[in-house]
Amino acid sequence: MRIARELGPDLGRSTKDGGDWQGPYGELGGDVTRLIVVGGGIAGAGAALALHKAGLDVEVYEAHPDSAEDIGAFLTLASNGMRALAEVDASAAVTAIGFPLTSMRVLDDTGAEVARVPLGEAGTAHLQYRCLRRGDLNAALQAEVTRRGIGIRHGARLVSVEDGPDTVTAHFADGSTATGDLLIGADGLSSTVRRLTAPDARPEYAGQYVFYGYTDAVPETTQGETITMVRGSSVAFGYAVSPAQETYWFARVTDAPLAADALADGTPARWRDLLLPLLRKDSTPAADLVAATADRLMVTNATELPTGTSWRSGRTLVIGDAAHAASPATGQGASMALEDAVVLAKSLRDAPDTDAALALYERLRRPRVENNITVSGNISRGTHTPSGPGGRGAGGNRPGDDELVRHLEWGTDLSS
Repeated sequence: MRIARELGPDLGRSTKDGGDWQGPYGELGGDVTRLIVVGGGIAGAGAALALHKAGLDVEVYEAHPDSAEDIGAFLTLASNGMRALAEVDASAAVTAIGFPLTSMRVLDDTGAEVARVPLGEAGTAHLQYRCLRRGDLNAALQAEVTRRGIGIRHGARLVSVEDGPDTVTAHFADGSTATGDLLIGADGLSSTVRRLTAPDARPEYAGQYVFYGYTDAVPETTQGETITMVRGSSVAFGYAVSPAQETYWFARVTDAPLAADALADGTPARWRDLLLPLLRKDSTPAADLVAATADRLMVTNATELPTGTSWRSGRTLVIGDAAHAASPATGQGASMALEDAVVLAKSLRDAPDTDAALALYERLRRPRVENNITVSGNISRGTHTPSGPGGRGAGGNRPGDDELVRHLEWGTDLSS
C-alpha cells in the first residue's frame, strides 16, 4: 500500500494501490531513524540540529538556492527561543549576530513614556532577547547545520510526497527523490507539505498589514538594548537601535488587507505615503523615523492559520509556521518554531514508538502554540491589549515557566 500526494488539479487527493489506509493517525510502526526535513529556515534548521543531537539521521532539503531567503524583514527571538537554541548547543551561532534587547519601554501617542520593564530573562546573557534579520538567522543556523555534518541540499523544490507502510518518499522538481521514515514539513507559511497533506488548511488574514524598515536616523532619546513600543492613536509602532546606530522599526496597521497586486507593485515611496499620514496624527518619533527611511522598507499582510489545523498525515508532520502560523503581534513565531524543534526531537527520543512520539509531541505543543495564535490574533484585531512583545498571554517570556523549561531541557524525559 502506498499513498501518493502531489500538486496538481487533484491537490491533496490520496490514491491507493491496494489495501486499506489506516488514516492520518494510523500506526506507523517501528523506530524512526532517518528523517527528511523539508525547509531550511528557522524551523527546519532548528529541527535538524535537535534531531541530530537526539541521534537521528537527518537531511534538510531547501527550495531556495542559497541561505539568503527572506533577507528583508527582521525579528526578535524571545528568551524561550534562545533557551531552545541553548538546549541544542547553538547559542553561540546566534549571539554572534544581531544585538540583545534587555528592556522594553512604552510610549503613548504624545510620546510620553508610560512604562518600562525588563524583557524576558534579561539577566542571563545567552537567554536575552535578540533582534536580528531573518536572513542572517537562517544563514547562521544553516551554517551550524553544515558544521555538524548534517546534509543540507539547496534548490530542492518539493512537488509530491509518497507515503508508504514503511517509508515516505519526497519527490523534487528536478526529478530527484529522498526516502526516510518520517518527513518533517518545516517550509513556512506557504508550506508545500501542508498543501499536499491538508489542502483545506489555508492562511487567513489576521486583521493588520505590517511594515518593516531600517534607517540610519536615530531618535534623540535612544537607549541601548531597549525596544520602544509606541501605542499610537491608529498605528502600533516599535523600534530598536543597533550598536551600529541603525534603527530597526515596524508598524502594524489595522485595516482591510492590501491587495495582492498592490503588494507586488508597491514601492518604498508608496508605502511611506501610505503610512506617514497615520503616524503624523501623534507626537512620537515614529513619523520622523519612517520619513528618514529610504529604500529599506517593505510591507506584508499579517496572516494566521486557524486553530485545529491538522499537523499529521501518515508519515508526514508539519512544524513551525507550516503548522501554526500566527500574526506577528506577539513576536513569537521564530521562538515557537525553535521550541517545536526541541520538543519533537525529545519526543522521538523518549517515546516507546513513533506513533506514540508524534502523539506526545502534539499533546505538548498544540495548547501552547494555539494560545499564541489566539492571543496574537486578538491583538492584531484590536480585541486585546498587549503587555509587551511575547507577553504573558502568549506564554512567551515568563521567567520561571517550569513546564516550558521541563519540555525544553535536554536532560528531562518527556514520556515520564
